[in-house]
Amino acid sequence: MTNKEIKALISLLDDKDPEVVAHVHQKIVELGDTITPFLEEAWEESLDPDHQKKLEDLIHDLQFSSLLQRLKAWKEEGATDLLKGMWLVSTYQYPDVTLQQIKQTLAEIYYEAWVNVRPEMHPYDQVKALNHVLFKLHHFAANTKNFHAPANSMINQVLETKRGNPLTLCVIYLTLAQKLGLPVYGVNLPNLFVLTFKSEFLPQFYINVYNRGLILTKNDIDNYLLQLNLNPVDIFYEPCEPIDIVRRALRNLSLSYEKLNDPEKATEIEKLIDVLADEPANQASEAGEGDAEDDEDYEEGFDEDDEEDL
Repeated sequence: MTNKEIKALISLLDDKDPEVVAHVHQKIVELGDTITPFLEEAWEESLDPDHQKKLEDLIHDLQFSSLLQRLKAWKEEGATDLLKGMWLVSTYQYPDVTLQQIKQTLAEIYYEAWVNVRPEMHPYDQVKALNHVLFKLHHFAANTKNFHAPANSMINQVLETKRGNPLTLCVIYLTLAQKLGLPVYGVNLPNLFVLTFKSEFLPQFYINVYNRGLILTKNDIDNYLLQLNLNPVDIFYEPCEPIDIVRRALRNLSLSYEKLNDPEKATEIEKLIDVLADEPANQASEAGEGDAEDDEDYEEGFDEDDEEDL
């Protein structure tokens, strides 16, 4: 269709005949999100709030449909690029944010991490040096004041505000760590997402990023699971896949919208989760999905005073 034909089609959204409007709506949806700029232009030119609302809803529908397809494509291509997966999560609320913008922000932090974290350091010291960069120099921290804010699950917002939930902070941490060559991976603990440092040269240990990079041992994880009355299955100790992390990020986002009494958005996020669902579902993995509703649950068994003993 020509630009003139597209604009004429959009103008019919204001027709008084509901059947005409329904037909036009379907036709625009078939054209896909490439028509979004024309809808945005029509919104700016309109002085009718009702017409603007129709355009807003249509733009959202097109963007959401596009996100479903891109998320499906990410899964089909292997779902190995964690940063891309987390960027896709962010585009639900911030469709204009680009993956390159996120990479650029991380690259600026990486340079300081590269200066501070040296290959010859002991792994504990490497972790402490990375902690210094993220939590002292860049002031990243847990968002305990507004724990259920949807922005906590969107990596572009966490990079901007320096506040996030356990999972998104862990994604930033492990992205930098892996770029530095450190064997750091995500672990799907129930109620708390943590990282593990797993190499051939020393016993595996864990990192509680939500508590400013506190180093934990396997015994700490054992005690944590004991407090939750859960069996110590492998999934609570071993690295998980990028798709597990993105799925959990979406679960956190859905819970956030539920807390904000926004069932429509929560339902849409569930549709995104369905795109990434395993067949059949892994029950052990699902046990680790979602993060704790009460902030106190994160600190239980992981007190700062224990750090010097590890």
